[in-house]
Amino acid sequence: MDIDARIKRRQRQNDGPQLVRDYEPLSPVAHVEEPSERGPVFERLLDHLDPVFEGELPPNAYVSGPFGSGKSAVVTALFSHLQRLSTETQSVIHTSTRAARPTSPGFVYIDLRGTNSEFSFYRAVLNGIVDETIPEHGISTDDLRGRLHDLLCDSRTGVVVAVDHVDEPGGVDASELVELFAGLPSNVSWLAIGRTPPEECVLTTYTATTIAIERYRRQMLVDVLMNRASDGLVQGGLDYELAREIADWASGNAHDALAALFVAADGAARADRRRLSEADVRDACAEVPEDSVSLGRVLALPTNKQIVLRELVDLDEADRASVTTTTETISAAPAVELSSGTVERFLYEMAEVGIVERVQSATTDGKGRPPSRLDPRFPPTVFRRLYDLDR
Repeated sequence: MDIDARIKRRQRQNDGPQLVRDYEPLSPVAHVEEPSERGPVFERLLDHLDPVFEGELPPNAYVSGPFGSGKSAVVTALFSHLQRLSTETQSVIHTSTRAARPTSPGFVYIDLRGTNSEFSFYRAVLNGIVDETIPEHGISTDDLRGRLHDLLCDSRTGVVVAVDHVDEPGGVDASELVELFAGLPSNVSWLAIGRTPPEECVLTTYTATTIAIERYRRQMLVDVLMNRASDGLVQGGLDYELAREIADWASGNAHDALAALFVAADGAARADRRRLSEADVRDACAEVPEDSVSLGRVLALPTNKQIVLRELVDLDEADRASVTTTTETISAAPAVELSSGTVERFLYEMAEVGIVERVQSATTDGKGRPPSRLDPRFPPTVFRRLYDLDR
C-alpha cells in the first residue's frame, strides 16, 4: 500500500469511533513479522538451514502443507530475518561489484505467483542479491543468467533461494522449476514451498529434506485470530467465543479463518457497530466458498483481470445468469476499458485456473445446453475491500 492510501485510511479512521482500526492485520494475505503459534515449525526450518551459520549451503528441501497452514507466513518471516542478519553482520552478495567476498550464504525469497517465466524468475533471483533494481525491459534472459553466473561463481558460499507457491494452477510447476535451477551455478540451494504431498511431488527427487507443516490446531488458530483482531480492531471488537466459532468452522485453515474475520469485521463496521456479533460471524463464514481459492492468487493477477473481477463481485444474480450476460454487463462498466471479446476471454481463463467457477443453471429454454453463471471462488467482500484500499 502506498503512502497516500495510508494517509486516506487514517483520515477515514479519524472521522469518528470505528470498529476497524486497520484492515491490513485482518487480511488473509498479510504476513506478520512474527507469526504466532509456529515455534516448532521455525525450529525445523532452522535445523535444515543450520549449515548457513557455519558459512555453508544447506541441501535442497521441500516444504509441504495444506492450504492455510501458514507455510508462506513462516518462510517469509524467517527469510526476512535471515536477510537482515546477513546484511547487518557480514558482506553477503548484496553488491553488483566484486568488492567483498561473502562469508555466509545470501537469502532470496521468490513468490512464483508473480514470477511465471524464465525471464521473470532469473530477474527475481538477481534482484534479491544485488542492491540495484534490475530493469524489466532492455535486457535479455541470457544477460540475466550471465550476470547471475558471474556473481555466484565468484562467491564461495552462494545463496539460498526460497520459491513459494510451486505447482499452483497457471503458474510454475515442479518440473519447470527444476529446469530453471539447472540454469544456475551449483552454489545455489533452494527451498521449495507447495501444497503437493511429498510422495506426489517431483521436487523430492532433488531434495535431501522434506518439512511437513500441518494445519493449525483449534487453540492455535484462536490465538492467531485474537492477535490479528487486537492489531486491527478496537479493543473488545472480537469476543473470544466468536474467535473459537470461526476457528471451529475453518478446521485449521488460517486463510479462511482470517477471511471470515475480515468479512465479519467489515459487515459490523458498515453497520456502525463496535463489536462483532454472532450474525456477523455466521454471515461471514457463509460468504467464504467451500474449497476457496487463495486471495493471494487473486491479487497477483494482472491488473486488467482484477478490474474485471472487481466488476464481477458487484453484479447481482441476474447479471451473472450466463457468461454472455456477465460479459456484456462488465464490458459496459465505465471502469472497464476492454472489448467484450477480451472480457469474455479473461473470464474463461480465470475459470480454467479456478479463480471463478462456472455453475450450470438448472433451467433451460430448450435450445441447447443450459447457461452457466460465474461464481467467484473467493470471498467478494475481502477482495473488494483490499482492491479498493490499494487504489
